[in-house]
Amino acid sequence: MSQVEKKAGLLRRTSSSKKPLKEKVVLMYDEIFAKEDPAKNNPRFWDELFLMKVNLEYLESKLESVDGEDVQRIQDNINSLFHHCVQALGEEHQIKVVNALQTLCALFRGVHQKNKSASGFDIINMLMGFDKAEQRMKDLMERLDSLLCGDSSESLKSLCLKLMYNNYNLICLFCCCTKCDNNISQNTILEYVMINSIFEAILQILSDVSSRGQHGYDAVVLLALLVNYRKYESVNPYIVKLSIVDDEPTLDVSMLSRAYKDKEEENQGGFFSTLTSMVGSMFIADADEKLSVQTNEAILLALYEAVHLNRNFITVLAQSHPEIDIAVTPTTTTPTTPTTPLGTTPPSLDMMNNPELPLDPNLQTSNLLITFLKYASIVMQDTKDEHRLNSARLCLIILTCIAEDQYADAFLHDDNMNFRVSLHRMPMRHRKKAVDKNIPSRPLVCAVLDLMVEFIVTHMMKDFPMDLYLRCVQIIHKLLCYQKKCRIRLHYTWRELWSALINLLKFLLSNETTLLAKHNIFHLALLVVNLFNMFITYGDTFLPTSNSYDELYYEIVRMHQVFDNLYCMVLRVSTNTGQWKEAASKVTHALVNVRAIINHFNPKIESYAAVNHISQLSEEQVLEVVRSNYDTLTLKLQDGLDQFERYSEQPKEAAFFKELVRSISLNVRKNVSLNTLSQDVLLKEFSTIS
Repeated sequence: MSQVEKKAGLLRRTSSSKKPLKEKVVLMYDEIFAKEDPAKNNPRFWDELFLMKVNLEYLESKLESVDGEDVQRIQDNINSLFHHCVQALGEEHQIKVVNALQTLCALFRGVHQKNKSASGFDIINMLMGFDKAEQRMKDLMERLDSLLCGDSSESLKSLCLKLMYNNYNLICLFCCCTKCDNNISQNTILEYVMINSIFEAILQILSDVSSRGQHGYDAVVLLALLVNYRKYESVNPYIVKLSIVDDEPTLDVSMLSRAYKDKEEENQGGFFSTLTSMVGSMFIADADEKLSVQTNEAILLALYEAVHLNRNFITVLAQSHPEIDIAVTPTTTTPTTPTTPLGTTPPSLDMMNNPELPLDPNLQTSNLLITFLKYASIVMQDTKDEHRLNSARLCLIILTCIAEDQYADAFLHDDNMNFRVSLHRMPMRHRKKAVDKNIPSRPLVCAVLDLMVEFIVTHMMKDFPMDLYLRCVQIIHKLLCYQKKCRIRLHYTWRELWSALINLLKFLLSNETTLLAKHNIFHLALLVVNLFNMFITYGDTFLPTSNSYDELYYEIVRMHQVFDNLYCMVLRVSTNTGQWKEAASKVTHALVNVRAIINHFNPKIESYAAVNHISQLSEEQVLEVVRSNYDTLTLKLQDGLDQFERYSEQPKEAAFFKELVRSISLNVRKNVSLNTLSQDVLLKEFSTIS
């Protein structure tokens, strides 16, 4: 018996000398790529075409193989194919709709591939013709909107999103592969998506429990990408609409998480399950108990846009719900090298479906902000590759926006809203593994400070992440400014923060030569010293007790050698001509009160030890000397310590976000297949529908 092999639409019999047979749909594609109108001799050509199972591979290859002159010859037929695809989207026959959507996917992909190799090739003209483009795209967007918002099957909705997804990402891929300055904003197809907005359709998907479970990931990532289209060049309607959404239930159901437990950590479902993607691939624990993280830059970008653009979203971050334990299927060991591109891991959909939460007063409450802090504590552990570094930077930018928001600050510092937050801590030789069973219940700002301290103490390495350190210190400063302004006396272990900051200064001193070759370490040193100046100058307004103020002076005096060495270093640099003269001079002036404290108390401590014949004073004895000698200490008033520059994306962060969007687009493109929905599955699903 002869074997039958199917390849690119050909049915070839290996034991026969006959010519290969072709599928009917392939023959019909060949007619489209001929000069004549395919419907000229067959008025039912287009009706029949969309009843045929789409051959994506063959259609794409035909588009790619068209030569320069042939483009003009077949353009009318391609325009007609596009037009009839759009028309078929309005058909009641579901199989026609499915085939039309898949044909559109192949058309977009094929013409983009063709555009990469053919100079002067225009996508708009090839697909729909310049004179009819606006109406054709309007019709397409209206039909997609209708399918997404209507009673269509979930598979059809998914295919609609895949069409939008692939169209956007193919544009990004095209731009990155051509000489157009990697600017996705130069493609005019997306202009039509801006004119004919599908924002409401995306929100409707996210606000419905069932559709969110099926399409939440695609919808959120698509929205994040559309928000970033020409955001610095013109008015983007998606930015405008996202910024004014004030329907809290819509924000809530689209973004609010559902809790579940992983083997390492309590994690959230819903929108944040798509952010964290923690099931299976997000948490990979190895023998050394070090957590490897597969990041999701796309969902982090969506979260950033929501926090940055819409102040109403801050209220969603603070919405509390009880944490619950949901049984999780045991996962097998995952290789440390991800099998899918970073930034593209889809969510675990089964965790996004259940809208109900048990109302048990004995359960610990949680919210999206807690989930985000936990996730950030994992992401920020490892910043050695570009994707994780970008994710860590994005986490810190999000925290920067939160730290500047008055409502968020009020919530973070609310002593009546206490939470237990289990942050991940990087395994280190000099400290034992933390036992998190007895985590105290505290205001959330304590967890934010803990996260900043954790980052500071764990990233002092040769490949120094200067940008991340600057952001960490600035976040701490903004929180202190709020505490000073509102006179909030936070009960926090401030000593851990002071110790971390002093050790950071010590690291900068020890690696001066190496670090100065790459970074302006004096800027970071200035920010750190000014944090101490904040405590020295205004500590009496926000430190919890007078004893806390005494402990601050104790730490400064105890670690005086670090401050002395820092002063010697910046004095040396500031008195020489060189690149860092001015920056070092600022640190010299900032150290005036720290040095005054050291120079005032050190002699008195030494005198106390000599008079009492004590070779080594205890902490309590040193504190007694400090308390007894405040009156004779003279400090200088320093201006501007409680002021900070507010976050602004443009222009400082513009380059980062442009590059991030390119990276996300390319990574998502690699992981999105036009065959994501199997044609066999789709046709089987709709085979009973007339």
